Amino acid sequence: MNPRIARLREEHEKIKAKISELQAKDREILKQLRELENTEIIGLVRAQGLKLEDFAALMRGAGMPVPQAMITDKEDEHESED
Repeated sequence: MNPRIARLREEHEKIKAKISELQAKDREILKQLRELENTEIIGLVRAQGLKLEDFAALMRGAGMPVPQAMITDKEDEHESED
């Protein structure tokens, strides 16, 4: 076999392995970043003394979508009255 072909195949495999390693590292960094951002957001909300319902109302008032997990039964009843 042509030695150049073998060398290029070997280099290709090394690059694929490096890409895979970097993608895994990128996913881990993004996960850590999201966790830190979430912690900071929670800290800001708590520092303002907001309850979950108050924060959801604030988000709605700003025109932002409210995650379903933040909507309580009490809010559901209130919205159905409107």
